[in-house]
Amino acid sequence: MPIDTVVFDLGNVLVKWDRRLLYEKLIVDEAELDRFLDEVLTLEINADLDRGVSLHDVTATLADRHPDDRELIEAFRDRWPETLGDILHDSVAILEELRAQPLALLALSNWGRETFAQSEPHLPFLRHFDALVISGREGVVKPDPAIFRLLCDRYGTRPESAVFIDDSEANVVAAAALGFETVHFVSPAQCRTELIALGLDLRPTGS
Repeated sequence: MPIDTVVFDLGNVLVKWDRRLLYEKLIVDEAELDRFLDEVLTLEINADLDRGVSLHDVTATLADRHPDDRELIEAFRDRWPETLGDILHDSVAILEELRAQPLALLALSNWGRETFAQSEPHLPFLRHFDALVISGREGVVKPDPAIFRLLCDRYGTRPESAVFIDDSEANVVAAAALGFETVHFVSPAQCRTELIALGLDLRPTGS
């Protein structure tokens, strides 16, 4: 069945995201930086935001648990946009080419409600999407099948005629199990090549 919908993840597909981008400005010692990110401000803490827990509650609870790191933890609340890196312009070029075609373009991202609101002004490519499904707004995260079903129900998406692009293998596996075509994102060039193989009208890599 021809593809009529393309669903993009956002972080590390269209824009770089890494806690280290903020904290390497605040923690000079590499070993201390690793300790803080591995033991205090872990990826699991950020996942609480993705599930819809408020940024204030997450950071307040963590600061109470690690009072010696309170100032660093509060920087995550106050300076979150500094965890964003460069926009991946070669990926955005794919999005722009698809925008010129009769396709539905949707974003499906694990992202906190408040942190996404802080990030939107820094992500001009969002204007190319027909709709955004942000986990923190919905209270459910990838790879839970429920968030894929929510997208399908809300926007009339048929998995068998949609392709889902994500840098997380677990999310790609979950989408494939629901019938989506999938691209496990590694690089813009690889993504472009796989989308062309699925029948999408894109310029070949290097052209």
